Amino acid sequence: MSLDVNAVFSEYLNTHLPRINSFHPHFNEALAWILNAGGKHFRAQLILGTMLAFSKKNKINKSALKCALGVEFFHTYSLIHDDLPAMDNAAFRRGVQTLHLKYDQTTAILVGDGLNTQAFYELSKIKKAKLSYKLIKILAYNGGLNGMVIGQAIDCYFENKKLDLVKLKFLHLHKTACLIAGCMQMGAVLAKQNKKTQKSVYNLGLKLGLAFQIHDDIIDASASQSIAKKPVKNDKDKNSFTNLLGLQGAKNARDELKEQILNEASTQIKPLLNDLMQKYLKDSDV
Repeated sequence: MSLDVNAVFSEYLNTHLPRINSFHPHFNEALAWILNAGGKHFRAQLILGTMLAFSKKNKINKSALKCALGVEFFHTYSLIHDDLPAMDNAAFRRGVQTLHLKYDQTTAILVGDGLNTQAFYELSKIKKAKLSYKLIKILAYNGGLNGMVIGQAIDCYFENKKLDLVKLKFLHLHKTACLIAGCMQMGAVLAKQNKKTQKSVYNLGLKLGLAFQIHDDIIDASASQSIAKKPVKNDKDKNSFTNLLGLQGAKNARDELKEQILNEASTQIKPLLNDLMQKYLKDSDV
């Protein structure tokens, strides 16, 4: 992958931040607050990187950028709502105050709602109707009831109630991995890959998403807040892999998934996955 997809996406994001004309004193600032704070743009990188991996042209088109932008809006909405007092009651996100503390809970809820719906609006603006429909369907399925939402519901309901490993995997496959897998599938759709290839990269994405979540649990258990750029030691009452398996057990589970991913990945997609795992799933982060 010769293009720096994160740099390309970051530039696009900075010039396409959501805005609405109104006399509200701070709503546009609030819309951009967490988006401007940075972040990995991991899901956007997966969409664009997967598309490039299967594409004959080393070029990112407007449809792919609109798709990546929509998913970044959607992911950011989920973070804003996850940080609310009713859920994690977090004070920091990406090194800045969470939105409900920077402004208020009402603003945070409505900004989250706005980014959620704006995500689908961005995908609807893709000019090829069949492509737009496919991408909207993937995002709605993996980010909605069948994916992230049921995962988050289980995570919140079973706080302080210990789950076994099978149920823990179900929780995090839905809460985290489904959307990551969907991003890889969207990249394959943008590259005009067949259903077999789409399914293959989706399954790889599920394993990558689970490894990503385990690594996030490891960071929470062992990193400083300055490294994590969000509150740590925050999962002591939650169903996390470190709580169930211990720190070393969680590292072993993550590394086993990383090995499976590289063994199962095709020659086209393996360099992207290897690069992202080296960047974001390494012990030097903790």
